[in-house]
Order: sequence, then C-alpha cells, then structure tokens
Amino acid sequence: MRILLSNDDGIEAKGIEALVKALYKEHEVIVSAPMYQQSGMAHALTVGKPMEVRHDERLEAAYGITAIAVDGTPTDSVKLYLEAVAGEAQPDLVVSGINHGANLATDVLYSGTVGAAMEGYLHDISSVALSLDVDSQLSYDESAAIFAADLSKLTGQLTGQTAKPIFYNVNFPKQLKDGRPQYVFGRQGKRDYLNAFEQQEKDGRVFYTMAGEIYDSDKGSATDIYATESGYISVTPLIIDITDYVELDKRLEK
Repeated sequence: MRILLSNDDGIEAKGIEALVKALYKEHEVIVSAPMYQQSGMAHALTVGKPMEVRHDERLEAAYGITAIAVDGTPTDSVKLYLEAVAGEAQPDLVVSGINHGANLATDVLYSGTVGAAMEGYLHDISSVALSLDVDSQLSYDESAAIFAADLSKLTGQLTGQTAKPIFYNVNFPKQLKDGRPQYVFGRQGKRDYLNAFEQQEKDGRVFYTMAGEIYDSDKGSATDIYATESGYISVTPLIIDITDYVELDKRLEK
C-alpha cells in the first residue's frame, strides 16, 4: 500500500518518525509534513505566499523513503503533495500524526492533525488522524506498532473492500485496558477549557496567552473521551458536511 504521512508537530517530530519505522518495511511510505510545529492550525491554507519545499535528508537516508518538508500548514503539506508532487502515483491512505497530545471531542475542530487527514479525505482518499495522550504510558513507537499491526482491520482493508473512503479520528489512551489494544467506535464528546487566557502587560502593552484547564461537558459512555478514559483506543468516524439537515428540513417545509 502507498501511504502518505503528515502531521502538525513538524517533520522532525517523534510521532511521525515512529509511523515511518512501523510502516516502511511493509508499505511504500512518503512523508510530506510541515517544516515547523503547526498545532491548532485546523484546516488552514497558505494563500498567495510562496512555500519553500525541501527534502528531509535524515529521514530519506535512514529509511530509504521520500520525505519533504513544507513551509506551510498541515493542510498545505497534504494538498501540495497530492496536487503538485504525486502526479498519477496517488496514495491509498493518508495518515496524520502521531500527534503529541489527544485530539478528542471538539478539539477536532482546531486540530492541525485532523486538518491534514481531512485534506486527504477531500481528495477521496481514506484518511486517519492519530493522537497520543501526553501522559500516556504508551510510547510513540508502541502506538505506531499497534496501528501498523491493526491497519487492515481498522480501516476495512483499504484494498477495494470499503464502499467509500473513510475519515477516522483515532486517539490512544493513557493506559491500555487489560494491557492490550481494544478499539471502541464512538461519537465526539464536548470539551472546553476553563481560564483559557492568561493576561500579561509589558511596556504598556497587553498580551494574552492561551492555556486553560480541560472541562468536559459531555463524556457519556458513547463518546471518544469516555473510551480513552476507560483504556480503549477511540475511533470516531468523521464527515465534512456540516449542514444542519434538521433546520434545513424545517425551512424547506415552510
């Protein structure tokens, strides 16, 4: 299988290299990732500004793969590769991650990790976003090995057996229940952050730094938050159509 890897932590991040190591022996792996850390960029694009692209010689030499760094967002990295570099050799799968930190619940709206996977899905390519809790007992290498071992099972064997491309958001827990990987499919929960902005003043100017404490207002038993807190690997199938069909139907009935 031809697999395109990207992320939002940058091409030098441990999470993306862990995926390379886990996948390159059995698959054709290509990396196209941001040159620098790009967390929180969601599905942002760089418009009207030239983006430098350069080969990452370290990854290419270590694993014998093609690896490019893009001076842009996670979405730029995937879109540029698919539309300007790949030509007819389009990937069978886009994988974004492994992100440093969970992307659960409403975090998916802000996540550059999810944004990169979304771009693959917009090109009708099955795409998966992978994230690992910052306090997880699992390492990047262990998480990547689990994903690689279960790739066919998780994604429906991506060889024509799926009726349409998938778009999954996958989160590894802090600790695996019973010490083994178990997948739970569920919906997004709802997450917000308390005291999200810290104010500072310097030289008469006012600055705000975003931080905050996690506040989960919906982590019911069917949610991704509940699954990871229970030691399961959470899988949430995502879509890109955000039309409110209930409201639309009401308006059309009038």
